[in-house]
Amino acid sequence: MSPVSVSIAGALSLAVAMGIGRFAFTPMLPLMLRAGDVDVAQGGWLAAANYVGYLVGALSAPRLRMPPVRLAFAALLLIAVVTAAMGVLHAPWLLGLLRFLAGAGSALAFVGTSVWCLGALAAWGRPTWGGAVYAGVGGGIALAGIYCLLGARGGLSVASLWVQLGVLALVLALLVRSMVRRPDGVAGAPAPAAGATGAPGTRGLVICYGLMGFGYILPATFLPVQARAVVDDPALFGLAWPVFGAMAALSTLAAGWVLRKASRLNVWAVSHLAMGLGVLLPSLWLSGWSIACAAVLVGGTFMVATMAGMQEARARATGDPTRLLSRMTAAFAIGQIAGPVVSSALAYLPLTGGNALNLALQIAAVALLLSAAWLRRFSSRTTPAKGP
Repeated sequence: MSPVSVSIAGALSLAVAMGIGRFAFTPMLPLMLRAGDVDVAQGGWLAAANYVGYLVGALSAPRLRMPPVRLAFAALLLIAVVTAAMGVLHAPWLLGLLRFLAGAGSALAFVGTSVWCLGALAAWGRPTWGGAVYAGVGGGIALAGIYCLLGARGGLSVASLWVQLGVLALVLALLVRSMVRRPDGVAGAPAPAAGATGAPGTRGLVICYGLMGFGYILPATFLPVQARAVVDDPALFGLAWPVFGAMAALSTLAAGWVLRKASRLNVWAVSHLAMGLGVLLPSLWLSGWSIACAAVLVGGTFMVATMAGMQEARARATGDPTRLLSRMTAAFAIGQIAGPVVSSALAYLPLTGGNALNLALQIAAVALLLSAAWLRRFSSRTTPAKGP
């Protein structure tokens, strides 16, 4: 294999893991609601099942003791099967189980791909090529969004779209497998070591990564709701998700270039600062411009922070990095579960009920800004970690 083939295979793997396994539900939910397949409450439960599955998958990755490449490919196959099954099975509890399994598969594929690709690129002296790998997330989001948009305009049923997304995931997974028929170097590394740990300071990195999950999930969930209050054009909603994904893909490619000169911790800190401002804006000033700025600031930074965080954690891990990257992914999962829970809990308080979402966004913004300050300080008082 070569750095180019590893980057392409990694990008395709993350496109399936995140663009389909995690985020295809976002453009599909309005179609399911319109078709009467689920109601709003059931849609919320299905989303929650995927978040919980993501957490379980993240915690399970180091315990499966599988080589990263095999772990990622097995998870991609799982995602393809359960995605297609969404168009065949209709009982609410079965749909919840499928979304749970899709979330677990996404986390397993994300951890496996990150360990494999970052390690291989580091071995070749191409750590900044990680931007191309993580661009797969945004590319997958855009691909799934465009596919759903065109399918809906073409009159395809919800069931047909789910099955086709599953087939698309399978085709991409097989393409990934064909590119790693002869894994070498880190790609063919032995099963994760159970005792691998992180260097001093990694606990803070894990916390910051979890705070990103908390801050990111609120605008990712509620920006369309806020946009609907100021823009009454359904066509814009259909394009919003592909544009969001395209921003995420372009931002990681740009970050790969920036990381040639700037440290990962500083890039991560700036990403949290910009994301915090994007989260804060709509809570203070709700308009078309503030929504657009929030989409750019959040969509253009969440994958940069993901990439920088994963690369920094891998570089600071002692031994096999799978355990530490799994902790990072689990922290993110906990954060994104906590975001909607906090927002919902605030709605029940007598003094904040009518302003619960704005208050939750402001709490998330403060968390992101504080984490940005910690990352900047940690960067200034520690020796930069070597590696990707």
